[in-house]
Formats: sequence, structure tokens, C-alpha cells
Amino acid sequence: MVTPSERNNVAIIGAGIAGIATAIRLAVRGYHVDIYEANSYPGGKLSEFRLDGYRFDAGPSLFTLPGLVEDLFALCDEKTEEHFVYHKLDKLCEYFYEDGTAITAFSDKAKLIEELHKKTDEPRENIQKALDNSATLHKYLGELFMSRSLHDYRTFINGTAFKAYVKIHKLDFFRTMNRANESMFENEKLVQLFNRYATYNGSNPYKTPATMNIIPHLEYGVGAFFPAKGMNDITQSLVSLAERRGVTFHYNTPIEQIILTGKSVTGIKINGVNHDYSRVVSNMDIVGTYTRLLPQLPEPTKLLNQPKSSSALIFYWGIKQTFEQLDLHNIFFSRDYKKEFAAIFDEQTVSDDPTVYINITSKYKKDDAPHGCENWFTMINVPNNQGQDWDQLIAQARASIQTKINRMLGINLAELIEVEEILDPRLIESKTSSSFGALYGNSSNNKFAAFLRHANFSKKIKGLYFCGGSVHPGGGIPMCLSSAKIVDRYFS
Repeated sequence: MVTPSERNNVAIIGAGIAGIATAIRLAVRGYHVDIYEANSYPGGKLSEFRLDGYRFDAGPSLFTLPGLVEDLFALCDEKTEEHFVYHKLDKLCEYFYEDGTAITAFSDKAKLIEELHKKTDEPRENIQKALDNSATLHKYLGELFMSRSLHDYRTFINGTAFKAYVKIHKLDFFRTMNRANESMFENEKLVQLFNRYATYNGSNPYKTPATMNIIPHLEYGVGAFFPAKGMNDITQSLVSLAERRGVTFHYNTPIEQIILTGKSVTGIKINGVNHDYSRVVSNMDIVGTYTRLLPQLPEPTKLLNQPKSSSALIFYWGIKQTFEQLDLHNIFFSRDYKKEFAAIFDEQTVSDDPTVYINITSKYKKDDAPHGCENWFTMINVPNNQGQDWDQLIAQARASIQTKINRMLGINLAELIEVEEILDPRLIESKTSSSFGALYGNSSNNKFAAFLRHANFSKKIKGLYFCGGSVHPGGGIPMCLSSAKIVDRYFS
């Protein structure tokens, strides 16, 4: 523990969820922490906005591994339930296929297996095998990859690592996710359903390694949850917790440069003025951190030039009708999944038949929409920004989505939309400083991808650290919170 007389000042660049979590952990250690945020609000992608009576969570819409949030309250000797309330979902997702098949993914494993068997004729033992496989991957790789640095030799010579080595033949490093799922399932609908989890880190199931089949366990084994006040309450609750621990937030304050003296961090520059800090943690996208904030350092070009993940195109629609067949999470699958991913990653364009995800928080938080209405967060996966004609692609995507939903729900969607806001890769890039608008930093489309993310610390510069979705262990709320945990480990 750092005593008051020895207190060091720490600057965190970016008030994303990882930056906030890092600040809490370091404040508990006794550091004086300042967070600098270029925007007027915290949370980065995990924020919200309101539009004519509708509330929308702007970004991440799935909450898993809530223990990572509870850990932060426990570190501060506070009870989570007194500040942040959430509940477990009974229904994880509603899936819709073009042939009229509708599948409810239940959180209860027995009900889930029975539902998948009933709707697809898939043998129950195959479904159980797939769930067991995901649990095995999580058991042997979860702690290793999510809570430890892959850039520290000690990660690979501890008990957790040795247990994984014994089971390496079961950890599926050398097949693709799709190939593994095709070997487990007879029905192509379930192959598509389990391939979907590649999108959780912006990757292609036909290229990403089968180790990514670890992801389904987060839902089917641990559960999916919903914060009572919406996803943005994760951000707001942690901001309040940080402030109670003495963390200071500076909004509308972009950083110009990280100041180095020799091979040590000595501060940051704001509006031409240097501010002294003995340590700096960047929660900014790793590409921007080097190109904009560390011009005095040679860029790690091999890491920065890795292919980036997919992005998203989101239509926030206020819908003047309610739909009993829809729940919080809903997926309308494309006819040809392989063609859709080829469009995104190979052709760098938007599929003409995209898989559509619709998140409706008003199903559980009634005041998110006017009475008799629903707030639709309508998202498709798209390529990151490479200079495409996004205005044209947005118009095409809007038409494709509406045609698809009209056909599969038997409605005229255009007549039901009374408000609209749009988020595209260009805006994601400008609002969150995400390189090319990629949601998850580098893609995971090869078996070495996990090792090609930037470390959470600098081996060359003393006092320089990194957290957030563009560095290890990756994007998404659990990964970002885990990156904060790893950074904290290197402050000890």
C-alpha cells in the first residue's frame, strides 16, 4: 500500500469502462488518480442518450460476468446491491430464421437443450457436448487469458498454465470455430447459432480459432444479466464508486502528449502545459496512443498494423408498437452466413442480407419507451472504416434491414419508426478514438491473434500502462474490466 507521504500521482487517459475500473483499483492501493476524458461524459461506448421520450444504451448491450463489477465494490468494502442492481435473464436470446424457425435460448440448461432439440432435431447429446466443450475451454483458458498478461513469462509457468498444457489436445487451437461447430452439430441452424459468438469480439467464425468457442459458456454456463437501470448504469455506478474513492474526472480534456524523460513517464501535456505524473495508463485505442500521444517513440508497427475487427452500424429506432414475440435480445439470421462474413472481411462492404440484432431494453425497463412503444437498438456487423461510401451503405442497409424484418415479422416497419438516430463506423471512430471505428481493436482471425494484442504495460518505458478493448485481453465489457485487473497487478 502506498502511504500518503509516498503518494504517487497517476493519470488515466480515457474514461472508458477499463479506465474507470483501473482508477478504482489504483485508488484502493492509495494512489491519487486523475482521469482525463476528451468527451463530456464517461463510459466511451458504454454510454446512453435520450431522444423524444426514448432512452437508448449507445453501445454494449450484453452484460455477462457481473462478478467483475462486484469485485470492484468488494475492493472498496461496499455492497454491490446498495449501488448497482441487476438480475439474471431467464431468456438469453430469441433467434429467428428465414424458414420461420424461432428458437428461444433459455438460461436453464435443460430447457435450452430441449428447445434446441425440438426446433432442429439435433440430438441432445450433441448439444450437451457443445456446451461441455465451451465449459472446458473456459475452465482451462479463462483465467489464463483473461486475468494474466500473455507478455509475461510467469503466465506460462504457473499451476493454471500447467493444467492447460495437460488438456491442450482439447483446447482447439488449430481448427476454426466453424469447423469445430460443424463437427459437433448435424443441423446447420445450430452451427450458425454457435458461429455467432465470433461476433462478440468482432471476428469471422470461418477464420477465428475454435478456442473462441469459450464465449458461449459466458452465457450458457454463467448467465446473461440486465442492469435494472440499463447498461449505462454500469458506467454511472462505477464512476460514483471511483469518486467516493477520491478519483477526479476531468471531462472535455483531451490529452496532447504523454511526456517522457529518458525511458520514464514524467507527465502529460494538456493545452500546451505539462502536468507531472509518475505513471500514466492509456485507456485510449492503442493506435492513437502511439501515433498521437507518443510521437517520440517508434511505433510497434507489427502490432499496430494487424487487421482490425469489424465495426457496427446501429439504427436507434423508436417503434410505436410492441411485439410479444421479441425479448431483450433478438437475432434475425441471414440466409448465407459465410457470404455475409466474406462481405464484411474480404470485400469490406455491407452484406445485402445481414444478420440483424435488435436489443429492446424497454422489455425490462418500461420507462425506456413511451407506453405502447419500444426502443429498438438495431445493429448489423459491418467492416471497419476504410473510406467506404458510408452514406450509400447506410441507405442500402436500412432498406435491407427493413425488408428483412417486414418479411420475418409480417409488418411494415417504416410506418412504425417515429424517431431515428444512427451510429456508423465513422462516428464510432470520432467519438471513441477507436482506430478505423473497429469495435474490438485487432481482429481474432488467426490462431496467433491473442498474442498479437499489445501488452498492458510497456517493457521499454517505466510507468507506462495500457487498458481497454484494443489491448490484451480484448474488447467487450468483461475483457475491458479484466484489462484493468491486469494493469493493477503490475502496480504491486
